[in-house]
Amino acid sequence: MKKTVLCSALLAAFCISGTAQAAPVASNALPSFTQEAEELARLPGGGWLTLDKHGLRLFNAAGQEQDRIAVRAKQLDTRIDGSKVLAVFLEADTQRPLPVSVDVQAGKLVKLAPFPMPAFSVEASCLYRDAQQLDHLFLIGKDGQAEQWVMQGEQRSLVRKLALPPHAKHCRVDDGAQRLLVSESNMGVWAYDAESEGMGKREVVALRKPYGLLDGGAGALAVLPGGVAVLDGKADKLHLFAHQDGRWTAQPAQTVALNVRKGDSQLALDKDALLLRGKNGWQARPMKWSGKAETQATVAIIAPQAQTEPMARQGDAADDPAIWLSRNPADARILGTNKKQGLLVYDLQGKQTQLLEVGRLNNVDVRQNIQLGGNKVDLAVATQRDDNSMMLFTINAGGEVAEAGRFPTGLKSIYGMCLYQPASGGVQAFINDKDGTFQQYSIGLEGNKFSATLLRSFKVATQPEGCVADDANGRLFLGEETRGVWTTSADAARPDALTMVLPVGAHLTADVEGLAIYRQPGAKPDTGYLIVSSQGDSSYVVLDAQAPYKVRGRFKVGFNLPAGIDGTSETDGLDVTSTNLGGAYAQGMLVIQDGYKRLPDGPQNFKYVAWSDVAKALKLD
Repeated sequence: MKKTVLCSALLAAFCISGTAQAAPVASNALPSFTQEAEELARLPGGGWLTLDKHGLRLFNAAGQEQDRIAVRAKQLDTRIDGSKVLAVFLEADTQRPLPVSVDVQAGKLVKLAPFPMPAFSVEASCLYRDAQQLDHLFLIGKDGQAEQWVMQGEQRSLVRKLALPPHAKHCRVDDGAQRLLVSESNMGVWAYDAESEGMGKREVVALRKPYGLLDGGAGALAVLPGGVAVLDGKADKLHLFAHQDGRWTAQPAQTVALNVRKGDSQLALDKDALLLRGKNGWQARPMKWSGKAETQATVAIIAPQAQTEPMARQGDAADDPAIWLSRNPADARILGTNKKQGLLVYDLQGKQTQLLEVGRLNNVDVRQNIQLGGNKVDLAVATQRDDNSMMLFTINAGGEVAEAGRFPTGLKSIYGMCLYQPASGGVQAFINDKDGTFQQYSIGLEGNKFSATLLRSFKVATQPEGCVADDANGRLFLGEETRGVWTTSADAARPDALTMVLPVGAHLTADVEGLAIYRQPGAKPDTGYLIVSSQGDSSYVVLDAQAPYKVRGRFKVGFNLPAGIDGTSETDGLDVTSTNLGGAYAQGMLVIQDGYKRLPDGPQNFKYVAWSDVAKALKLD
């Protein structure tokens, strides 16, 4: 049989070796026992895992059956880790997902704890192994209902619910690209974010004619490095699509003539060959593919220790936290703004202790032991977006917060803020507007009445929000959302030019959001770290808090499954303390706003991270 190599001028990066005519590769290209299989997967060492009318069967490289699980099943998918293989399938009668551990060396199949019974009719399922090496399962219903579950040991936890295309019979996940691929039988192939954190996005991979190249919609899928193989709805053409430079580009289709009913085709990958199942069993298509696997940048992943109770408002509500310290470290409080309600107060276990319904607060900051009017006071200050004012709150020794005043700013769209406690005494507030304007106020106290005096104004080119003052060095760090982090003098009497600390680029992805400074108690002013929320990629950058502002690393916050806590994403504000708060927080605590609450879905909240985990992951001093 004559062979040719079909290469696309548009896709010089790869090509596929296949037949020039419709005749399939001879069935003896695969072991005869595989021909009964409805679905199959190649195993390390040359063995096979098959799903047929007898059940799930394990064969070694010599074709000897080593073990089986008698079951009527469908939707087989696998993940490989050395000689250990995880397989998941759906029991046909109950549609309950059943995970199985495949010990290739021992030749054993071991049933693991099943998933709960689905609440809808499942048409497609597929596995995903994330950057934390946790295994997830996507379940997709005929009407588009979908769920993402995560498993660890015997634990099976619902991560989130999704809305996916109806009539989806096939799905696969590209782990490296963190991409869920879904085949909608009468329409085409769609790509979604497999990562649960964040809003996610959808891309068109391929559509049916006349909108695209597929005849009769889309059938089975197989993930290729940097691309995907798709059988069309008629199961008579094989399509290859590469993902390059953010675009999906098609390879010329090949005729395969499988002669099966619509939706009955299957596709699998075996080293350098694609395996296709049709009316006459499985056939192999030798393949040369030089597309490169997509991978995400390696970033340390840290598990949170605790989380706050969720907001009482849905949607984008939580924004910025601030930490108040008690004489008894265990009684510390976390203040958090709710942009739709007011100010919330939490304890170190995340339980809400107070709610002050004072309107749409955005940013908040805290300073303690402030000498004002002959007294020492603890203050929180927040920006109020309903009336563009600056709000003051007192905090008593028991951690109880009370409103103490509000001051108009004259700004048109008040946004972020931070406090500054100069060495000379007192306290000052930096307030900003979405138009880039910054105002610096001195806060005073006469008797029981607070005052606010404008000291200076300055402006950055575009929208800012987060900022933090380095009290020990008299410096202000501010985030310009689309450009980066700047620094300037915090002393209103001695202003200096803005200096770029960290631009948006290799380490930092817009929007630039929350900022905080970590410095150990009693440490010299030329020590410490600046932590920045890199909202665009849901990561956090740690750099020296003094010139030349060396970047020490980045991290993300992932799952803590035993505690039932999800990771963080699209973070607005954050705060940090180096004070020993006991237990996991002996080296301090980082509090992070979470833009999307998962495990399961819910209103936004704040996550607590042990600083010792950050220091260990980034090898900090």
